[in-house]
Amino acid sequence: MVLSEVYAKAMEVDLRSLGAVASEALLVGGVDEIPGIRRVASNAGLRLALGGTLTSLNVRMAASWLQRCEDSQLTSQATSSAWHEWASAVPKPEQLNRQPMTDVEVITFIRQETGAQPGISRTRLLRILRDSGRACEQSRFASLFKRTMGEP
Repeated sequence: MVLSEVYAKAMEVDLRSLGAVASEALLVGGVDEIPGIRRVASNAGLRLALGGTLTSLNVRMAASWLQRCEDSQLTSQATSSAWHEWASAVPKPEQLNRQPMTDVEVITFIRQETGAQPGISRTRLLRILRDSGRACEQSRFASLFKRTMGEP
């Protein structure tokens, strides 16, 4: 199972029931240790090694765990050891010290960059903005991009 903290809390009774009868159960993410279920806690320090966003980190952690199931046993000691050895050797969390921006600054950035790079995607543009050390939340950026580009 791959669950966020919110979903794991909502499913706590069911998870505890599963733990009482499961012979092999794995929870990636979640919120608490549950007897009978091996839990791999979400670890933001793995984001650089696994790529993507923090929002989908648990899914990528689960995929990485599955790659280490050499003995075909999801919760074996060998799989757990291989995972922990790998996870302890990868880079740790990045420190994001991006500069917040006003709406006017974001709109100015969008106009400048779309003028210099016609047809650039919104996603690519947000990546450029963030890589430059500036900050803008994804949905806010999407809204300002649509408004700036005259999209409905």
